[in-house]
Formats: sequence, structure tokens, C-alpha cells
Amino acid sequence: MQVGQRPSLLAQAQAQLDATMPDLPPLPPVEAYAEAQPSRTRVGGVSLVRASDVVERPIHWLWPGWLARGKLIILAGAAGTGKTTLALGLAATVTTGGRWPDGLQCSGGGNVLVWSSEDDPADTLKPRLMACGADVRRIYFVQGVADENGEILPFDPARDIPTLNAAVTAIGGASLLLVDPIVSAVAGDMHRANDVRRGLQALVDFAEAYDCAVLGITHFAKGSAGSSPQERVIGSQAFGALARMVLVAAKQEDSETRVLARAKSNISMDDGGVSYTILPHTLDSGIETTRVLWGDRIDGSARDILGQVETQPTDETTEQEDAEEFLRGLLADGPVASKQVKADADGAGFAWATIRRAQKAIGAEAYRAGEGIGSKASWFWRLGVKPEIAKVLIESPKVLTEKREHLREGMSILGESAPMAEEAF
Repeated sequence: MQVGQRPSLLAQAQAQLDATMPDLPPLPPVEAYAEAQPSRTRVGGVSLVRASDVVERPIHWLWPGWLARGKLIILAGAAGTGKTTLALGLAATVTTGGRWPDGLQCSGGGNVLVWSSEDDPADTLKPRLMACGADVRRIYFVQGVADENGEILPFDPARDIPTLNAAVTAIGGASLLLVDPIVSAVAGDMHRANDVRRGLQALVDFAEAYDCAVLGITHFAKGSAGSSPQERVIGSQAFGALARMVLVAAKQEDSETRVLARAKSNISMDDGGVSYTILPHTLDSGIETTRVLWGDRIDGSARDILGQVETQPTDETTEQEDAEEFLRGLLADGPVASKQVKADADGAGFAWATIRRAQKAIGAEAYRAGEGIGSKASWFWRLGVKPEIAKVLIESPKVLTEKREHLREGMSILGESAPMAEEAF
């Protein structure tokens, strides 16, 4: 069965709305990209297009510099940043043609399509939209698609994006499509670039065909704080590469302060951000929900903006505990050259001052071994030893041969060691 012959749930919904709400202002028909194609020249089997024959066109913006029509945009952030509520706040602005967080006017508002596998339209999505002041008559929840037998199946973004074509035409076009989460559009492995590109291509094609901004919501990879914001997007890097813009959100721990920033843009500036908070809101019906409240504009790169609100693992006690565990493991099998200790510590991301404190805490010793005490001697680190064998070790560092390695077991902190000289690295 052809796509155009399938029953359209959205078309039926629009018909019902038109019948019950005749005062709804009509939307202009969508102007799909239909410019004349430039002439092509085939040379040796290769199709060439002369640049002078290409008709240039401007980017069509919903939110200038942030949300572009006809493009795929990714919105990523850690759990608790309110990404969905934030996105619904943006959708509300589209439906009313209102003002964006930075004060700019929405350019050509209209209908919004919302597909979500995680939130219920009745008790979560619509109340949040209402709290944000959306014109809910221009919001359409994508929920099902008819199969060849006319039975309604759950909508699957990895399979059914092309079936939206007839529905979008029936409702007079769409300015924005929300896909939450965007990984649902990938049928294969979200960590494989080829699978991701293949899955997202349908969304890219849909965006271009209907001059519609597609905003896909996703998460940050765990433990990625401090990394390049674009590279923190979970899954393959193809998500960030294929999207024309990547927006990132973060929340300050123990605070309601949140930030939205531009981490990547192939079509505009890629810096700057805006603060926001997620506030509780009670509708006139008594339903309790949440809404987004926009704050001030923020200057700087996405990395700097996120770094100002995200709590980094800088707690000294915790970091020292990690360093102590690192040293115990490193020295468990015997002495290690000081230079190697420093190299391994640097590789593990520990500051040398932290390693020094950890050394003292676990009773690790630094000692010189080699031919005499002069320049030919080398510095080593070892776990502390029992006092009764300390004298032997100091007099002859080579005393612990392979046959006597067991003496290192049960080493404890020396009583009072002489101050250690600063090793040269």
C-alpha cells in the first residue's frame, strides 16, 4: 500500500479540530524546496554542477542562530536538566509566534509535531505545554501508524518517519518536530556510525522536504563532564556530526540554575547561551506540572558555560582517596621507579600534589637504590615496611630478591622517617 493511501490519524484529528474550532487562524501551506535544479554535466561518469548554476538560498530560522528550519538539531544534557520541558517551552513559542529566550521574535511560527516514547501526552506533555502558554491547537502528538491491513501500530521513528508525509501535508505543514529520544530513530547500534547515519537520514530528508526544524533529544554519556560538549553526546559521534547544530544543557548541583548553550553549529555562531530554571506550575484545572522560565543570556563557549555550573570531581578528600587506592595498587607488587610513578599518575589524571599527600597517607616511602648515594643512584617508591627489616632494606636495597618477595607482604608504615629529598624527574 502506498503511503498516501494509509489512513492518517493526524488528518482525522485536524478535521475534528476544524469542525469544533472554526476560529483557528489558518496556516499558510508549506512551501517545500522546489527550486529549479541546476543543470548537470556528466564527465567520465561523474556528475558535475557548476557553482554559477547553483541558486543560493538563506537559512530559514525559527529561532535565529539556534533553531533552523529544514535542519536536524540535537539537544543533549545530563539527567535532571529538564531537556523535555525545555524543548516543550521552545515548542510553545513556535505555536504562538512569540519571543525566544534572547528576546528575538519567532520567525514564522506554526504547527509542532511531538513524538515521545517516555512521557504520556495526557498527564505530562500537554500540561507542560499549557503551562508554557502553548497554543495546543497547533500541537500534534504522533502516536500510531496504520499497517497494510489498516490496523494502528505504535509509531516507530526508526521505521515510520516517511509515513508522516501525508499527515504533515494534511495539517498544513509543520515548523518543528520533536523526537524524544533521538536514539529511537536508529534501528541498529547507536554506537555504530553507519547505523546512526542510516537511521537519521530519514529525519534529515523530512526536515529538508518540509522546511521543518527537527529537534532530537538525547543524553550525555556518563562520566563525560569536562569533555568537549559535542563529544559528550551519548552513542556514536555521528549524532553530533550529522546534526547541523548541537545544543547542550546542564544543571548546577544543589541549585535550580540551568544553562542552555550552543556546542556546535555549521550554520551560525557556536558560542553563547541562556540560563533557565524549571518551576512547578498548577493549571486552572488543578493539575500540577512544570514549566521552563528563561533567564539571562550568557557569553562564552559551551565548554566554559557548562563548566561554570557542573560540579567537577574536585573534592579533595575523594580525590585523595582515589589517589591512595591508585598508589596501593601501583606499589602492591614491589618498588616502582619514581619516574614511573609520576608518569602513571599523570596518565591517570592525578595532580602530583595529590599523589604526594596520598603517599604520606598510606606510608609509602621514597628511597634511593643503585651504586652508592651519588648521581648514579635512582629513586624508587615502595609501601612502608616493618621496623625490624627496615635496617636491612636501607643497608642493602637489593636484599629483597625474587626468592624473598614475600617479605613485602604485610609491610606497614615506618615509625618516623627522615625527610625525603626531592626526587628529580
